[in-house]
Amino acid sequence: MSELQPTTMKDIAEHFGVSIATVSRALNGSDRVNEEKRRMICDYAHKHNFYPNDIAKSLRNSRRQPIKMIGVIVPEFAHYYFSSILNGIEAAASKRGYRLIATTSRELYEREVQLCQMFEAHQVCGVIVSQSKQTTSYEHFQSLIDRGIPLVFYDRICSGVDASLVVCDDYQGAFSATSYLVKTGCKRIAYYGMKGKTVLGRNRYNGYRDALVQAGLAADPSLVFECDNREDAERITPDILRRDDRPDAFFCVNDDTAIGTMYVAKHMGLRVPEDVSVCGFTNGQRAIACDPQLTTVEQRGAKVGEEAATIIMDKAEGLSPKDKIEKRVVRTRLVVRGSTRPHPQPLPYGG
Repeated sequence: MSELQPTTMKDIAEHFGVSIATVSRALNGSDRVNEEKRRMICDYAHKHNFYPNDIAKSLRNSRRQPIKMIGVIVPEFAHYYFSSILNGIEAAASKRGYRLIATTSRELYEREVQLCQMFEAHQVCGVIVSQSKQTTSYEHFQSLIDRGIPLVFYDRICSGVDASLVVCDDYQGAFSATSYLVKTGCKRIAYYGMKGKTVLGRNRYNGYRDALVQAGLAADPSLVFECDNREDAERITPDILRRDDRPDAFFCVNDDTAIGTMYVAKHMGLRVPEDVSVCGFTNGQRAIACDPQLTTVEQRGAKVGEEAATIIMDKAEGLSPKDKIEKRVVRTRLVVRGSTRPHPQPLPYGG
């Protein structure tokens, strides 16, 4: 038996010289198997990474086609971007007869590992995942690949595993947003970025930095902060705006952080955008529910989800080799609203 193949009840039955029915009874705690034998079978199953396939069990002896299931891990359901990606995955999957097991890691590494193990147990057609902020070890992702389960990363991609990915163009989005702020007269642009070392975070920071350099402005380290949620923005922004050399603009890694920043500025008596401009990244529903409405980079989450689902389904149906690594980039778009100063000339990209 290959180490990369999942252990089955048949494998366990052959090891102990018993029937598959006996193994099933033992794993389900039946008194029809003596206690010592039951313990030995359960210990062996655990040691050899046996996962009971509940879906297969429900379909055993059935003439129906196996359920076509895709596992999805979302860091948090609360974010508009992640919910829009889920909508895109579901829309594409339903057209081809697939269902979703949608779960959330809650930004916890241990929970993410457990979810991947659950997907292995259910032998899903593939897994679509954005890794948690805590994740620095990737064995659980590699295990999926080793067992022949296609894996696609979105948003926060994993550099430690060779797998397919679908991302928005974070670098270009950040570059366009920062360039726009510069062209509207802003010269001290603060950056609120992601905590931790992620590819997404690096790309957005690099876009911000390169836009400043191209405009002949120095990238001031004192204006770069780890801040990626509204709570932290409301906590640190007051001290930043009290500085003698305070920034005249903020480029924020997401809309919630930008809205928190704008809230603080207004409550400190500053005018947005006359005194300070604020730009976000997402273009969720909250971007048009604040006053003024938020200038932001549109990520097109539904398109990201659609592309990720298509990669999984094509691999599951043999239309694309399972071991083929696909990398797809979805273009972003700057949407200009009232939280930034007007551009002196019409924008060529229709922002």
